[in-house]
Amino acid sequence: MAQQEHPSADAHEKSPGDPWHAFGYLISGVLMYGLIGWGLDMWLGTTYLVAAGILIGSGMGIYLTWSRFNRGLQDHEDKTQVNETQERL
Repeated sequence: MAQQEHPSADAHEKSPGDPWHAFGYLISGVLMYGLIGWGLDMWLGTTYLVAAGILIGSGMGIYLTWSRFNRGLQDHEDKTQVNETQERL
């Protein structure tokens, strides 16, 4: 029987710029901190903490998206440089 090459692990990884990661970070940040703000509003009898929670959640989601994409882009560039170096040798 002929041996088949297995697809590399890189073929199964998500690309460093997967838009679903960004969407997930933004939505989950808004929902999580919005719900925390809503719970605190109910508990403390205030009306502004849900808005503050939504704003904080969106800020955290944007930060997590930015840090994830920068790290993924750097990892991808590092792998590309290693592959190019190996090909030269």
